[in-house]
Amino acid sequence: MAVTTEESTEYTNVYSTTPPVMNDASEWNGRVRILQFTHNQSAAGDATSSVAIGKLPPGKITLIAHASSAYVNWTTASATIDLGWDAYTDLDGTSQSASVDGIDNGVSVETAGFISFGSALTTTGGLKSFESREGVVIRASSTDTAIASGDDLVGYLLYVND
Repeated sequence: MAVTTEESTEYTNVYSTTPPVMNDASEWNGRVRILQFTHNQSAAGDATSSVAIGKLPPGKITLIAHASSAYVNWTTASATIDLGWDAYTDLDGTSQSASVDGIDNGVSVETAGFISFGSALTTTGGLKSFESREGVVIRASSTDTAIASGDDLVGYLLYVND
């Protein structure tokens, strides 16, 4: 082996390419925004019940899932939470499918407490990019167990745009 000195794709774009290739603001020098959510379940919901926790704005957005978190108090035994998105239309007009667990899949929330998001995004460093015309609804689901009346889901999502 030998010592190596390499550059990220984004660094190379700006500093090592002639002419420079400008990175999108959602990837380089963008602003971090917060989307807060508070939900108290008003009635018991069967398995596959869900909660729309927020809607990311239109345009190119990068969700910073690993830096986002929530307090979850879903009291049903063996409760798990999935986090994903509803179907949406891409900037070029292409329909994008919903993914019930594209951000998190089956995270145990049987014991009340704080969780960080992004367990399903390990290959992207906990980041998920969206390019949408109308924005993207982020949805929490309980696919295996019921959600009890009074269960809580309170937290925030961090994302980058302009």
